[in-house]
Amino acid sequence: MTSEKSLLLVHAHPDDETIGTGATMAKYLAEGAHVTLVTCTAGEMGEILVPELAHLAADRDDALGAHRRGEIEAAMAALKAPDGSEIDHRWLGGFGTYRDSGMTWSADGTHAQPDPDARENAFWYADLTEAADHLVTIIREVRPQVLVTYDEFGNYGHPDHIQAHRVATYAAHLAAVPTYKKELGEAHEVDRIFWTAIAESWIREGLRAARAAGDDESLGGMDPEGPLPMATPDVDIAAAIDGTSYADQKVAAMRSYPTQMDMEQGMFAMTNSLGTTAWSHEHFRIAKGTVDGHGLTDLFAGL
Repeated sequence: MTSEKSLLLVHAHPDDETIGTGATMAKYLAEGAHVTLVTCTAGEMGEILVPELAHLAADRDDALGAHRRGEIEAAMAALKAPDGSEIDHRWLGGFGTYRDSGMTWSADGTHAQPDPDARENAFWYADLTEAADHLVTIIREVRPQVLVTYDEFGNYGHPDHIQAHRVATYAAHLAAVPTYKKELGEAHEVDRIFWTAIAESWIREGLRAARAAGDDESLGGMDPEGPLPMATPDVDIAAAIDGTSYADQKVAAMRSYPTQMDMEQGMFAMTNSLGTTAWSHEHFRIAKGTVDGHGLTDLFAGL
């Protein structure tokens, strides 16, 4: 490694990284940082939006994971730096070690849970220490100052997002212990851990702009003045990355996931009314480390 800046992101499935942090990844890669992405599962249980690929589903050919592997490779190519530098992409434990757990809602609708058809190697059922050790090895190798993952609820409750949070949090702790499994590498402490988020003001402004442009369907037709379940109050946002210069790359990466994203429907269709800048800003909560106030515009500022 030649870069002084090292950023590590831990995501659950292919496409999660692009939706939530694609611009951030492209920005820091272009600026010369070492960017490592760890994907925990191949998304084998995902919904398939392309009718002619329906046979890939888990209850038919069960080949969606291999297909999504190709999709994430295309997305990483879309996010590469102008000098050709690429994101250092890894699969937690190696491709196929952990399988997508799927998601269903509880009968009372209060919480998400693994799909009843989840396999024994589903990520949700993974031994926490074993899974964390895979990540400890990576942390000690790439030695990031900054780690990005989800909050304790996985942002919206998906079991694999919650498990990714647990694994990333535990691994960051274990990696810093000098006497913990020395064979996994020299101890390293991550300076800052951020949780992905969407600032409430950003969503409201986007919805208002979409409606002003005649688009009443974006984000499921949610009222820009009404409740926004997935929004984070601005007061809790520690950092906001302006990825305007990388928005085109991010949307190109999003288009690499046709099985998972219909760019003409729902929130993804905001590009039709607002252009790629609808996806240009990414927000983060601070989970470890300190930042000066709530207006951080660089995840590495002060480090």
